[in-house]
Amino acid sequence: MLKKNAQPLSEALSDFFDEHSSLRVKLAEQRAVRGWSELLGEGVSQYTRNVYFSQHVLYVQLSSAVLRAELIMNKEELIKKLNEHAEAPIVRDIVFR
Repeated sequence: MLKKNAQPLSEALSDFFDEHSSLRVKLAEQRAVRGWSELLGEGVSQYTRNVYFSQHVLYVQLSSAVLRAELIMNKEELIKKLNEHAEAPIVRDIVFR
């Protein structure tokens, strides 16, 4: 027996996230945090102590001052790549500590 309002799962999830936009934002924030280690690789992840997101700012705690200086010089490119990974313009700034 066929349901009259049957729809694909992807469409149902899209409708759900449209109705609950705060969940969409939280999901994008988590993708940005997870994207840090995925995009920058094992070498940078080794020196990364903590990564968290607060009010459109990604906070990254590093154990290497040299790496911190290098990442500060490439901050704009990192923001662009993280936003692409998160599939939303969620990261406005990165603070390296």
